Amino acid sequence: MRSLPEALPEIARLEDLAALDLSFNLLDDLPADLGRLHRLTELRLDSNQFSRFPDAVLGLTGLQVLSLYRNGLSNVPSGLGGLREIRVLNLAGNRLSSVPAEIGALSRLHTLDLGHNELTDIPPSLGDVTGLSRYLYLSDNKITSVPDSLCRLGHLRYLNITDNRLTALPERFGDLASLRELRLYHNRLTGLPRSIGALRELREAHLMGNRLTGLPEEIGGLADLRELRLMDNRVTALPDTIGGLVRLTRLDLRNNELRAVPDAIGRLDRLTHLDLRNNRLHELPPTLAALPRLEKLDLRWNPLALDPLPAWVSSLEQRGCVVLT
Repeated sequence: MRSLPEALPEIARLEDLAALDLSFNLLDDLPADLGRLHRLTELRLDSNQFSRFPDAVLGLTGLQVLSLYRNGLSNVPSGLGGLREIRVLNLAGNRLSSVPAEIGALSRLHTLDLGHNELTDIPPSLGDVTGLSRYLYLSDNKITSVPDSLCRLGHLRYLNITDNRLTALPERFGDLASLRELRLYHNRLTGLPRSIGALRELREAHLMGNRLTGLPEEIGGLADLRELRLMDNRVTALPDTIGGLVRLTRLDLRNNELRAVPDAIGRLDRLTHLDLRNNRLHELPPTLAALPRLEKLDLRWNPLALDPLPAWVSSLEQRGCVVLT
């Protein structure tokens, strides 16, 4: 469909209509009558041709789910703040360079997707949406910094700010105490704040493709971390506190500048995959042989002296661990 009739008496009489999906059409506007559907709680307008936010939507004050994914929106009106019942808001895949401060009024919002736009910053008022608990997607924008106010989202479980231009994180980043999954890959981060060790519920940290040269000692406080992906950085050394990551199963350090691995890595009893490809390692600690669940150890493209193989390498292989040299 390229358009809807100006008057929609049939739809307007559907007073109990709860969900309307007009996705995958060629619509660029909505008739004003649509705003009379006051019991509508879900409206999906994905993959259409809206270049401006449809005014009719602002009258649907009962909306709980609003999705305008993959349109041509260049701005969002301040009236968005009047949709106080919104729980899920998807504005990804548009041409947005900014988001109005009124987004901070959406107190019931728990899922927000602003990915794949042209945002250069995050509105500080987003920190007022303290109910934001499930997902916050900001991937693939032009964001250079994270405001301190965002650290007030203490109930947020999933944060994605990948493929942006971040150079640093707020020192209060550890206040995001409920985070379980953190994705910050493909940015320009050179370091991590010490407070990151306060993310006690974090299970996955995806930090590849940055400019990290090391990790703070406080990283050892992430006792529930299962995956730590640090490939394609500039890490030269690991702190001994990495031995505190007692639930870690996957550790990816390929394409870094490591010259040594601390003995403490032998305390990671649940580690199954360790990738050390393409570093500057001349030797490794025998404590690696103490890792009871290690299934794969990748040592390729390092200046290691492994001819003949050390006894601890042979012991790993004998129990079934794949050791690639």
